[in-house]
Amino acid sequence: EYLRMEEQNNNLGNLFVASCQLHSTLDYGEAVRIVQDIVINLIGAEAFHLLTLNDRTGRLEVESSEGQEPARRSIAPGEGVIGRAVQTGQSFFAPSVVCPTATAFEEPIAVIPLRIKNSVIGAISINKLLVQKKVFTAMDHELFTLLAGHAASALLAARLYSTSQRKLSTLQGLVEILKVNTAAWGTVAVLGAKNIAGI
Repeated sequence: EYLRMEEQNNNLGNLFVASCQLHSTLDYGEAVRIVQDIVINLIGAEAFHLLTLNDRTGRLEVESSEGQEPARRSIAPGEGVIGRAVQTGQSFFAPSVVCPTATAFEEPIAVIPLRIKNSVIGAISINKLLVQKKVFTAMDHELFTLLAGHAASALLAARLYSTSQRKLSTLQGLVEILKVNTAAWGTVAVLGAKNIAGI
C-alpha cells in the first residue's frame, strides 16, 4: 500500500511539473512536443497519435504520431472508435491493452478526448503501451482526465497565439507596403505638379 501511494504521489508530482511546462509556452510546436513527452513518460505509451479538430473542415487531423505511421491523416467526428470518442466526449478503453505489436491505427486500445468544458478540440489515440505496462490503472484514468484538460487548454492557447501572431505579421507587412506605396505616390504627385507648373 505504501509503494502504491508512493507511486501515485510520484505520478501526480510528475503531472504537476508537466502541466507547468505545458502552460509555460505559447509555441504550438513545443506544446505538441510536451504533450507527446507526457504521454510517453507518464502514460507509458509506445505508439500513439495526437489529433486536433480543424475548425474549417470540421474533421480530426493527425497533428503528430509516435511509434506508428497513421493509416490516414483525417477522420470525421463520429467515424470509428476515435471519431465516436470525440463526438461523445467520452474516453474509450479496450478490454485488453496487451498486444505484441501496435494495433491498427483505427482500432486503438484507448482514446482520450481533449476537452475544454463541453468543447472537444482533439484526442489522444493510443495504439500500444510500453512492454512493462500490462493494464490501465485507476491512477492512469486520473492522469488521463487531468491530461485531457491541461493538454486541451495549452494546445488551444498556443494555436490561438500562433494564429494571432501570423495575422499581426501579415498586417504589419501590409502597413509597410502601404507606407512605401504612399511615399511613392506622393513623390509622383509632387513631380507631376512641378511638371504642370513648368518648374
